[in-house]
Amino acid sequence: MKKILYLLPVLLSLVSCQEEGPLTKDREKVVLNPIAALKYSGVFVPTSGISVSGEAKIYLEDGQYKVNLEDFSVSNGPDLKVYLSKAATPSDFVNLGNLTSQTVYPIPSTVDVSAYSHVLIHCQQYNHLFAIAALTSN
Repeated sequence: MKKILYLLPVLLSLVSCQEEGPLTKDREKVVLNPIAALKYSGVFVPTSGISVSGEAKIYLEDGQYKVNLEDFSVSNGPDLKVYLSKAATPSDFVNLGNLTSQTVYPIPSTVDVSAYSHVLIHCQQYNHLFAIAALTSN
């Protein structure tokens, strides 16, 4: 019986591990060119019980749109992602990647940026929205 109790946590840890896919792996650090054109911006507001500050700005640089998180900080949480969303909820969105110390997130060229109105910080693991930035055209 003791052997089963010792083996159970080991087996559970092996079964629960999952390899990260291309949308959840940390990406290489991206730098924004100072001459990039600002197209959209919005100030982050928190959801209940969360602290957040900063802005989301979308720049166009050499034909590539990029989200830049400026002066950004947010409460700690597991599995936080940066989403470009069509609403203030994570229902129709593009996952731009893990929230890391990186501040610039490239938007795939297949995405029509004008169709998206929000940048969200979302805990994917627990489906909890942390912060919302409503975008306005600049």
